[in-house]
Amino acid sequence: MNLSMNWLSDFVSTEGIASKEYCDRMTDTGSKVEGYETLGENIKNVVVGKIVKITPHENSDHLQICMIDVGADAPVQIVTGAQNVFEGAYVPAALAPATLPGGVTIKAGKLRGVESNGMLCSFGELELTEHDCPGKYADGILILDESDGVSDETIGKDIVDVLQLSDVSVEFEITSNRPDCMSVIGLARETAVSFDRPWTLPTPNVKGAQDGDKIENHLSVKIDCPDLCSRYCARVVKNVKIAPSPIWMRRRLRASGVRPINNIVDITNYVMLEYGQPMHAFDYKCLSGSEIVVRRAGDGESFRSLDSQDHALDSSMMVISDREKAVALAGVMGGENSEITDSTATVVFESAMFAGPSVRITAKKNGMRTESSARFEKGLDAENCLPALERACELVELLSAGDVVDGMIDVYPEKKDKTILPLDVCRINRFLGTEISAEFMTSVMEQLGCVVTKDASGAISLEIPTFRNDLGCMNDLAEEVLRIYGYNKSASTCILAETCQGGRSDEQQFVLDTVRMLCGAGVSEIQTYSFISPKYYDKIRMPESSAMRNSVVISNPLGEDTSVMRTTALPSMLEVLTRNYNFSNENARFFELATVYHPTSRDTLPDEKPMLTLGLYGDSDFYSLKGLIEAVLNLAGIKGCAFRACTENPTFHPGRCAEVLDKDRNVLGVFGQAHPLTAKNYGVNIPLYLAELSLGAIYALHGPDKHFTPLPKFPPVSRDFSFVCKEELEVGTIASCMKRAGGALVESVKLFDIYRGEKLGEGMKSVSMRVILRAPDRTLTVEEADKVSKKILGSMEHQLGITLRS
Repeated sequence: MNLSMNWLSDFVSTEGIASKEYCDRMTDTGSKVEGYETLGENIKNVVVGKIVKITPHENSDHLQICMIDVGADAPVQIVTGAQNVFEGAYVPAALAPATLPGGVTIKAGKLRGVESNGMLCSFGELELTEHDCPGKYADGILILDESDGVSDETIGKDIVDVLQLSDVSVEFEITSNRPDCMSVIGLARETAVSFDRPWTLPTPNVKGAQDGDKIENHLSVKIDCPDLCSRYCARVVKNVKIAPSPIWMRRRLRASGVRPINNIVDITNYVMLEYGQPMHAFDYKCLSGSEIVVRRAGDGESFRSLDSQDHALDSSMMVISDREKAVALAGVMGGENSEITDSTATVVFESAMFAGPSVRITAKKNGMRTESSARFEKGLDAENCLPALERACELVELLSAGDVVDGMIDVYPEKKDKTILPLDVCRINRFLGTEISAEFMTSVMEQLGCVVTKDASGAISLEIPTFRNDLGCMNDLAEEVLRIYGYNKSASTCILAETCQGGRSDEQQFVLDTVRMLCGAGVSEIQTYSFISPKYYDKIRMPESSAMRNSVVISNPLGEDTSVMRTTALPSMLEVLTRNYNFSNENARFFELATVYHPTSRDTLPDEKPMLTLGLYGDSDFYSLKGLIEAVLNLAGIKGCAFRACTENPTFHPGRCAEVLDKDRNVLGVFGQAHPLTAKNYGVNIPLYLAELSLGAIYALHGPDKHFTPLPKFPPVSRDFSFVCKEELEVGTIASCMKRAGGALVESVKLFDIYRGEKLGEGMKSVSMRVILRAPDRTLTVEEADKVSKKILGSMEHQLGITLRS
């Protein structure tokens, strides 16, 4: 946001404040200044002159000798080669010695033997453009007239003052939470409170045409998408006279970085800069049916904008249309089909409130971010629409640009509720470690636009202005008070416990506990990039048809190796394991709290899922990895988890891979030894062990807080069983069946031997299990233990079809 200090002075006095002092103080109070530029300071000793006589140069067929009245005792002789000068013309005369922009110095000298005491200037030599000097001759001397404020009374006066070139333009960096400061009025408010000076905000006064004509005779407005457009105001101006804007308006727009065009367009830009409310003007004759409809665009609908670019729209975008066609891309840019031209006779002024996210998406999709969209996307104040519209119409009358039709259209379906916050002076001082008075706090908040009320008990409450959406709690109010009071005045103090708010959520604490547990188990944490190369999917042997290959593609990647967002973190872990292996590290144990990304619909963000990835090699094996997974599940307090062999995941060894299941047999993750071909793709010839678990799913199943359980007082009873079963029957299935059959008396079931031999037959194995039985309140009798053993044997025979080995 570029601020003209001349413009600022309409609302608050900055007299006696140096530019550097102003910038420093505004930065201190939160309105960061990037820099400032003193306009016109490079133009020295250039005055308004009047050509009183022109004679041909004796030694040249293109030079002319001009006698210039510059308000001195005698005219000044200047030789020029320009052909557009004439006697009686007002011109900018650089009197030697003079300085022009770009470090150009003008000295007295002779041209073809004739003395020249200066130079006549073109607008380019004064660092102006055809937009600053509409209708002026670009290739010759700048001929001034009454529209530039020159007359015989201005002869000899500094051209900087006459053309109002003297100004200071201050560049502010406005944060996204302060869209109100993207306006002269907003910065004037901040200036007033920063320097403790009064400021005024005049109420626009529109006289109207007063000929009995009403806006209802010309226009109607309908909002079809109130979720995207919360307010729409419109007024009509007839008998429009398109002309250049007055010099004061052109100079203010120029100082703010906006190109002047004509009076009507300049008024909309002027109001946008002054009030922070984007506006648009339509040529009324281009609106079919005298109706404006605010609606969603149709999929595939075409639109040509003011910059003559064609755009294909979709239903996520919002347009302003008449009965037949779209005439503007809401909040972004108007259409070429309703552009203001020299033949425009009637104008419709629009001042509306469009939803910020919709405007941002529209501008991004169409690659046309504008001053208007930059403001709307930050969230503006709907209450500002009407004053801005009135100001525009006031300027129309001030510039004699047309007749404002009586009445206005204001479609405002639902007003925003007012926000009321308590101003707890004591709490704010405790929070800040200050002793700021209540009077100072209330004064600051009043200057910032809040309405302060105090009840009979002395409690202070604030009605937050609608343009300050960023004020929502005590901390926000404390920040407002402190930034005006001065951070430098606030002494360093210790934070009081009562002001320390917040803490870790249960999920954050669970993640932290998991990290601590794994680190305690000798596993090192790593962090890798979330964006990878699509080739990584090939390296882990992911099938071409796998849905996991559907990745979020980065629009502007650093390169092909970082072009997509990962859907699995296994390639990242394998890269780290490979790097350590290549560095001759004999043992490695790593984990990562990784995030994976899965695409959703076209206009929404991807689905982000937290994952726990483990990677081991060296002195670790399959059961080391399984033990770490069991430790994570135990930490989460999850009961009833099981492991199931997995032979169809091409990333893993088909005989050394398992899925982790919850009690409802939902998959929580997968782990095992990397397939030899996977390891080969990474240039590794030793076993690599990997695991990828859904941390979100594990947390969702986490049990209640753990409680202390005393050591058992009564001795256990053990029973050993050896079963003959088929090779494909998993030990985990046998153990689960034994636990269910034994009931509450089964403390644990453990495998202690597996035997295979010719006597058992091909495809058969002997599995030996030890069952520990214990009662919490008594010593089990032999009879009780035998009874449980019989139940286990019966269940094994009926459910799994296996019997004891003979």
